[in-house]
Amino acid sequence: MSDANIRIPVEARDRLAEIAAAEGLSLRGWLARLAETSLTPAERVARAERAEALLRRWNGYGPDPAERADLDREIDRRLHRVDLV
Repeated sequence: MSDANIRIPVEARDRLAEIAAAEGLSLRGWLARLAETSLTPAERVARAERAEALLRRWNGYGPDPAERADLDREIDRRLHRVDLV
């Protein structure tokens, strides 16, 4: 495996190195694990589409865009009520 150089501010590098060390990893190992376990935007969309299809087959769940917007507003309202956002 060849290495790549990524330029980031020293403060960011030091913070990431501290996080990695707390997990018993080198910064290189931690970043490799992060890359292996993180989803790309396309993978997120595909996963969401699969989950939606499974829910629809399992229990008929399939809100239309207006229902989805209403649900999003309700979630936002509840999150603001408990100061999570």
